[in-house]
Formats: sequence, C-alpha cells, structure tokens
Amino acid sequence: MNKEERVEEAIVLLREKGYRITNQRRVLLKLIIDNEYSSVKEVYYAVKKIDQNVGIATVYRTIQLLESLNLVKKEMTVSF
Repeated sequence: MNKEERVEEAIVLLREKGYRITNQRRVLLKLIIDNEYSSVKEVYYAVKKIDQNVGIATVYRTIQLLESLNLVKKEMTVSF
C-alpha cells in the first residue's frame, strides 16, 4: 500500500468514527506517513512550514486521536 492509499484509509476510518476531515488533519496525516518524528513538537514545526494556521494544541489533539485509533504509535517516535 502506498502513502496516498494509507492516508485515504486513515481518512475513511476517521469519517466512519464521526470525525471531520479538516485540511489540518489531512496535512498532519501526510507528514506523519512521509516521516518519523521524535516528538510532537517536531511534527508541529514541520506542519507550521506548510500551514501557518495550525496550532500546537491541534497537533497534540490530532496525534492523540490518531493514537487512540491505532493509526500512529507515540512511543519513542511518531510513525504511521
């Protein structure tokens, strides 16, 4: 499965669970699939380069949501 298919699979799961798919969530999903990060702050700084409107609270909440759905693992790194 390629990266775009994994993003779309995650989007389908989020929609099935009743979550909105915002541009910010879409950008975060694409970043997480493309890279590994050692902290949520690293994800935040990476997403800020793409979308200045994303706040750190949005990144933390989205990572928590993705983790609760087993889409990411937040151990030593955040990965898809």
